[in-house]
Amino acid sequence: MHADNILIEQTRRWLEEVVIGLNLCPFARRPLQAGQIHFEVTHATDAGTLLTDLHLALTALDNNKAIDTTLLIIPGMLADFEDYNDFLSLCDALLERFEWEGVYQVASFHPHYQFEDTEPADAENRTNRSPWPMLHLLREDSVSEALAHYPDPEQIPQRNIARMQALTADELARLDALQAQPST
Repeated sequence: MHADNILIEQTRRWLEEVVIGLNLCPFARRPLQAGQIHFEVTHATDAGTLLTDLHLALTALDNNKAIDTTLLIIPGMLADFEDYNDFLSLCDALLERFEWEGVYQVASFHPHYQFEDTEPADAENRTNRSPWPMLHLLREDSVSEALAHYPDPEQIPQRNIARMQALTADELARLDALQAQPST
């Protein structure tokens, strides 16, 4: 359990200092301050167990409307981004199988995140990099509500890329440190 607390604290710090601190997601501050973000560590080491844990996390969201979003932290597998990216199709299949399409969505964060048609060092990749592979479980209605009250939400990715490109070398080094797994 102690190790889980360390992973959760590191993820919380990344959320506060990177996602919220750099305003990469303008919708994250309110649920964090309201205690509506659930942080959960899975000990899965295979796809079947991780899918079970994902199902349990989504069921927990179904049963607890006070929780707006869950960050499912995956320290024991999917370190390779291509494997992680392949696993996302299984997440989509699970949403479909349990009729959660349109109810929840799964957003992706990974230490080696790389958008299609980019190079690993490209600035835009940093917007979705995290200390650990993660599945971000979001309520679709919360996303829709947030987008409805935000001016030009379709410009968020472009603003984030511009923000990353404007960071100084020192700021990039600090960002990379926050997004890196701790050495043990």
